[in-house]
Amino acid sequence: MLYFSRFKMILIWLAVAATVILAAPNLFSASTLAKLPDWVPKGQMTLGLDLQGGSHILLRMDPNDLIKDRLETTRDEIRTRLRDAKIGYTGLAGSGRAVQVRITDPGQVEAAKTALKTLTDPVAAGLFSGGSVQEMSLDDTESGLLKFAFTDAGIKYRTSTALAQSLEVVERRVNELGTTEPIVQRQGDDRILVQVPGLQDPQRLKDILGQTAKLTFQMVDQSMPVQDALNGRPPAGSSVLYSQDDPPVPYLIENRVIVSGENLVDAQATYNSQTNEPVVSFTFDSKGAARFGQATSQNVGKLFAIILDNQVISAPQIREPILGGSGQISGNFTAESANDLAVLLRAGALPATLTVIEERTVGPGLGEDSIHAGKVAGVIGSILVVVFMFVAYGFLGFIANIALAVHVAMIIGLLSLLGATLTLPGIAGIVLTIGMAVDSNVLIYERIREERRNGRSVIQAIDTGFSKALATIVDSNVTSLIATVVLFWLGTGPVKGFAVTFAIGILTTVFTAFTFTRLLVSIWLRRARPKELPRAPVTFVPPGTRIPFMGIRRWTFALSSVLSILAVVLFMTVDINYGIDFKGGSLIEVQAKDGTADIADIRGRLSELNIGEVQVQQFGDPNDVLIRVGTQEGGENAEQTVIDKVRGELQDHYDFRRVEVVGPTVSGELAKQGTIAMLIALLGILVYVWFRFEWQFAVGAIIATVHDVVMTIGFFVITGLEFNQSSLAAILTIIGYSLNDTIVVYDRVREDLRKYKRMPLPQLLNNAINETLSRTTLTAVTTMLALLALVLFGGEVIRSFTLAMLFGVVFGTYSSIFIAAPLLILFKLRPETATADVEKPVSGGKAIAT
Repeated sequence: MLYFSRFKMILIWLAVAATVILAAPNLFSASTLAKLPDWVPKGQMTLGLDLQGGSHILLRMDPNDLIKDRLETTRDEIRTRLRDAKIGYTGLAGSGRAVQVRITDPGQVEAAKTALKTLTDPVAAGLFSGGSVQEMSLDDTESGLLKFAFTDAGIKYRTSTALAQSLEVVERRVNELGTTEPIVQRQGDDRILVQVPGLQDPQRLKDILGQTAKLTFQMVDQSMPVQDALNGRPPAGSSVLYSQDDPPVPYLIENRVIVSGENLVDAQATYNSQTNEPVVSFTFDSKGAARFGQATSQNVGKLFAIILDNQVISAPQIREPILGGSGQISGNFTAESANDLAVLLRAGALPATLTVIEERTVGPGLGEDSIHAGKVAGVIGSILVVVFMFVAYGFLGFIANIALAVHVAMIIGLLSLLGATLTLPGIAGIVLTIGMAVDSNVLIYERIREERRNGRSVIQAIDTGFSKALATIVDSNVTSLIATVVLFWLGTGPVKGFAVTFAIGILTTVFTAFTFTRLLVSIWLRRARPKELPRAPVTFVPPGTRIPFMGIRRWTFALSSVLSILAVVLFMTVDINYGIDFKGGSLIEVQAKDGTADIADIRGRLSELNIGEVQVQQFGDPNDVLIRVGTQEGGENAEQTVIDKVRGELQDHYDFRRVEVVGPTVSGELAKQGTIAMLIALLGILVYVWFRFEWQFAVGAIIATVHDVVMTIGFFVITGLEFNQSSLAAILTIIGYSLNDTIVVYDRVREDLRKYKRMPLPQLLNNAINETLSRTTLTAVTTMLALLALVLFGGEVIRSFTLAMLFGVVFGTYSSIFIAAPLLILFKLRPETATADVEKPVSGGKAIAT
């Protein structure tokens, strides 16, 4: 195990050098990297929105809008075709998902079917497994009545087509804003995800994305005063629409569309040469120019309306025919609003309204603070772990620290190579893996010490230690990886960033601890030729420790049972502090522009806005305040209205550092995904442990893990910490950590079962736990040191995550010893000796009563 060929050594050093080179660009600014030669790697980690600021917006398209528009189009098409065919009809109406018409002359029914046949023709081919898609079906069972209904396949096709079109329109709109590297991607069957890093004005983005931008040019109906139409009934073929003014001005508008926005080829924000007011200049295509020229020629002296999303922008008088195919839209524009309208018109209209169902916006100031907090926590955590390893293992600890530095460089290098996004929880993941990465080194070193105590030479002890630790390292890390993969699969945003960094950290741990550390140790052996293992300044668990853990198993079972029942009862009777991820609503973090934030004043001002339940609390520094607003009854749009009201009330005195809005649709889905994630993680771990061990080990590991999850949930209930997606990530990480610890104990139990065929099981379990106690203790301490740095210096945003992790590590260590191991006695892992009351001496040790 300790021999390395020259070729293998070169490959290992090349791998280390490559990752260091890939990680190095992250130490320099982009401007510095730009001055370097082209052959120098310049890839850097992409910072998530929570670190560089920006907006994450999830839009949902309502299929009902499409069906409604399609019903109107179908009704108009039926009317036109029957009139062209000179077929009499009555009762033309549409409702739900169907349009029906009654043919007055029974002899013309077949002619009507022929005239309307194209409505039931396939609209696409090869998109679905069924081949052609029939959008509408015809029901003519009732004599003279033709009923055209939308099929499920037709609605699915129409929705998919509209979403693809919406995706293109949204992408064009976002790109027109001039932001760098925006992300616009489809999610599911009816959603579009938009992420815009570094955005300074998220409200402007929402305004641009939220407008359908259906532009039409229609004539103003001047046959009667608009007030008479409001008091009575508008003339047939006309409707009353309102302007965008405040207060809105009513107009009587003819329903007939002269030209629509589909005929526009360009739109630009400019200034009126006479008034110097901002206007939008537009240009039609040849078809639109011809129709617009004809309409203006025939209606000189009359008014025509420019209408955007059923609101009148302006209604100028046609003074002369407009034949050039271009014109101007004037209104009460500012330079920015004129530019935004031009952006909307150039990008095109959306086929259906897009509703914001989730929003997460972080200001650049908060992002900078989060980066600083992450760096501080990372540096302090690393120093604590490095010092502890040196104190615990001396020179071997120094070698482990070198491997730890390479481990961090490999994580950063791989993140840069993959173009992965680094989030604030991702930084926490890196710091956490620093604490957990030494676990493999601890496993190896403790095994080496044990083999040396058993009489092996230094070289034999080191070789055997590495060899026997490998299986345990693989088993313990695979269980953590299973939970992390589930978290990545079902997580979103920053939580997914944590899963990526943590998963990479798990993989690099195996390489740095087993391969790179082994290489360094072999080099040291060849050069130093030591006669004894390096001594450590401090011994935390003395060799030969024999603590009778199984003797108190009934007490620990009773304690854990009481605590678990108490946690479940509290969870069912006391409302856990669910974050907006799981119950919906709005979360707003603000910072006072001058002095200390006045919480009472904020609470009083917001209570007058009629926005329901409002919670206001200090968040970290005295000038930072966290505002929570409960879910609104009006649905997704009402959630956005809340943000507008709060911003309008507080923006003069407070900076908005973070805004998160989760509508009822998304919150319900996140809660469901969280439950599924935990069940899948537990099932995956159960299958793996069952495959690697006997069934008693698998069931015992799962019970101990469920115990830790229940305890952690009870911790959230008692402390009142917010339970959100990051908390869910903490629980899944605790599952992996707890299993990691349990697997180490179980692996030694399995080894001792083969070694001591007739030893009573309680004594064997005591023996296994004591043999791994030093590893368990040291790993727990290093992990807790890293977590303590995150708790104290990582910032308020991830405080609930890190506190839950710290609590989970403590209980995970406890359950591995006092729950997972004693369960093997309960499950009669060794039936013939499971009931033994007195344990026999082992290898010169003293007898221990159970």
